[in-house]
Amino acid sequence: MTNTRRRWRPAASLLASTLLVSAALHVAPAAAQSPSTDNLEKLSNFQSTGASMDMETVPQAQSKIDAFNKTLAGIKLPDGFKISLYAIVPDAREMAVGPNAGVVFVGTRKNRIWAVTDRDKDRVADEVKVFAPSIQLKIPHGLCFSKDGVLYSVEQNRVLVFPAAEFFYESPDVVALQLVKQGDLIPKSEESYNHTARVCRIGPDDRLYITLGNPFNVPPPEKLDLFRKVGMAGIIRMDRDGKNREVYAWGIRNSVGMDFNPKDKTLWFTDNQVDGMGDDIPPGELNRATKMGQNFGFPYYGGGSVRTVEYKDQTPPADAVKPEVEMAAHAADLGMTFYNATQFPEKYRGGIFSAQHGSWNRTKPVGARVMFTSLKPDGTADKTEVFAEGWLTPNGEYLGRPASVAVLNDGSLLVSDDTAGAIYRISYGKN
Repeated sequence: MTNTRRRWRPAASLLASTLLVSAALHVAPAAAQSPSTDNLEKLSNFQSTGASMDMETVPQAQSKIDAFNKTLAGIKLPDGFKISLYAIVPDAREMAVGPNAGVVFVGTRKNRIWAVTDRDKDRVADEVKVFAPSIQLKIPHGLCFSKDGVLYSVEQNRVLVFPAAEFFYESPDVVALQLVKQGDLIPKSEESYNHTARVCRIGPDDRLYITLGNPFNVPPPEKLDLFRKVGMAGIIRMDRDGKNREVYAWGIRNSVGMDFNPKDKTLWFTDNQVDGMGDDIPPGELNRATKMGQNFGFPYYGGGSVRTVEYKDQTPPADAVKPEVEMAAHAADLGMTFYNATQFPEKYRGGIFSAQHGSWNRTKPVGARVMFTSLKPDGTADKTEVFAEGWLTPNGEYLGRPASVAVLNDGSLLVSDDTAGAIYRISYGKN
């Protein structure tokens, strides 16, 4: 294929073109590969791996449902809204809602992707089942769909693509291709147990955007040139066939949430800021990238305008972009989404919902809530307020920790909780 900016074909014709796509992505011969990669080659060629049809499922036990309902009874929401349990999903983090059938694919920081299905459309999941079990996954956190139904999965150091996930997810074998092979997303020398969760989005330019954290609280100066080159501590983008990779934004400590504003095409993202500077500094961030090549100040700034101790004597970049919103320090701002549906009142349409996971090293815990940020007519941030809270008790106990948010096809808002192991659904009115 010579057109490196080609678009994927609509879902109905994806299967017919998968073999050609597989060749374009240069799947290596199985003889030189591990069993897991061997399975990938088989799947890309519509071959069975021999995986068992007895796939792992998550029981939706009534006793657990009752316990969740007890917690949800204490969640505070604006008037007219209600929250309910959508599904019990272990380690639930990033969510990608299928554009065709509305199957919710859920990433984790472990080795599972879950497929969550509401078959009767009563807005409660009927089944939670492991997705693509014949492939060995490593931190398959970042999931995102293209408009034509292609699912992308960004692991710690690999990117997979599932051209027809909604059509194959009920089988252990699903068409799968290796977009960025294992070890090529970041240098293997920079693999770490820290800041391993990636997120992805398909941009308005039909390219794949991926956040890449850095393994340090504050990186040493000798790492900065490498990080700038490969896009760690930043956001990269590439064509949907994996070609033409480039660094889109830099100076970002560890972003675990991003989305595009469909109105002006700008990229917004959350950023987790430097630890160990005190309870009340530095602030968390909600940022806006208006063009390629912008620098958002890290590691010279630890968050907002707060300088890091490690770089306090060095001159920060003069063009460093300040955050649109400074959030509570150490609240751990993670997943975010623009709300472009119509179920919620006008106030919320076109605004941003974001999840605060909650602090882990603050004297008095803060966070464990869902925030809402409205925008001004010029596309910049207006007001930020708490939208949903109650998972953090007055004595500092976490009953749950929101990790990300996604809009379901009916316009309700899904909230993942990796601590309690659940997805909640927030709806308005009689919905």
